[in-house]
Amino acid sequence: MTETPITPDHVTVPRQRPQRPDGKVQLVGLTRPQLRDALIEAGTPEKQAKMRANQLWQWIYQKGETDFALMTNLAKPYRALLAEHFSLERPEVVSKQVSADGTRKYLVRIAGGHEVEIVYIPEEDRGTLCISSQVGCTLTCSFCHTGTQKLVRNLTAGEIVGQILVARDDLDEWTPAGEGSDARPRLLSNIVLMGMGEPLYNFENVRDAMKIAMDPEGISLSRRRITLSTSGVVPEIARTAEEIGCQLAISFHATTDEVRDTLVPINKKWPLKDLLDALRTYPKVSNSERITFEYVMLKGVNDTDEDARRLVKLIKGIPAKINLIPFNEWPGSPYERSDWQRIESFANIIYKAGYASPIRTPRGEDIMAACGQLKSATERARKSRKQIEADAGL
Repeated sequence: MTETPITPDHVTVPRQRPQRPDGKVQLVGLTRPQLRDALIEAGTPEKQAKMRANQLWQWIYQKGETDFALMTNLAKPYRALLAEHFSLERPEVVSKQVSADGTRKYLVRIAGGHEVEIVYIPEEDRGTLCISSQVGCTLTCSFCHTGTQKLVRNLTAGEIVGQILVARDDLDEWTPAGEGSDARPRLLSNIVLMGMGEPLYNFENVRDAMKIAMDPEGISLSRRRITLSTSGVVPEIARTAEEIGCQLAISFHATTDEVRDTLVPINKKWPLKDLLDALRTYPKVSNSERITFEYVMLKGVNDTDEDARRLVKLIKGIPAKINLIPFNEWPGSPYERSDWQRIESFANIIYKAGYASPIRTPRGEDIMAACGQLKSATERARKSRKQIEADAGL
């Protein structure tokens, strides 16, 4: 059945099903029940289907195998049947760039020849993968490079999970980690849905992909190590807690409706009061599972001491932390980064009010991999500065 997610202005984007020109079914991205049904349809006896699905699940998501012929605990005739009917294709890596700080940016090509970007950020205590949920974006946030690119289509669950598999391939993280003294930390330990697109406008595919990422017999990431960032699709917020259960981040960026209407135009549909009311009743919110408010620091736009004090009042009663993001400039951007002293003053007001207010260190700026800089090369027809400023209402 085709599911239609909520999109702005009643524009419908049908949920994509994995399809290939050769007629093979793409197994990556199928849920366990979908995988079992696909195997039965291809000729697997119904009594064996659950067992076969479990075996395939481990090969795909635990071992990273892409060749049915190498799945040695399956009989050769069955491997041949699988190869005839199914595919384990990954997104194609078009290019890979490595920043001076170790950040990796991958440009990958998906069905239809479209391209999206993925960013891997290594840190001392974790490795975070920033993944995309759409080609382009339904939103037009005026400070975001991706926002200058129109939505092309939603990514399938397989294309979302495929980004994780691509990164693990590159990091060689399918090699057994060993035990005891031979154990090594996971290189890819966290996922953030903060790449291209608004995840809550592609809810079903994002949900299925994250369920696969959290499955203990595969990629096995804790729900607390997955963060979904939304600009404020209010009707889907409670559903995120109930059906995904991951951590929640809000692209907030302003303390008045007037300013947020310009920076994050979805605010015209769901203004600050509606958004904050939804967050106050978010089923997962607690002192141990705080909501993250992302706040990009724009010089002369949203960075005054008054803004900081207003922000503290707005989020009162919500267990939260505020990530302050120095604006990452991109070609044609109508904004500038706040001065460092101004950012520190803003952070200090929030900290004194009792909230954690880390200032995010820009990563990957030299390869345009920093927050707000991602954009598909194939859809990169640039707007002029004049066009961007006009869209932003400047």
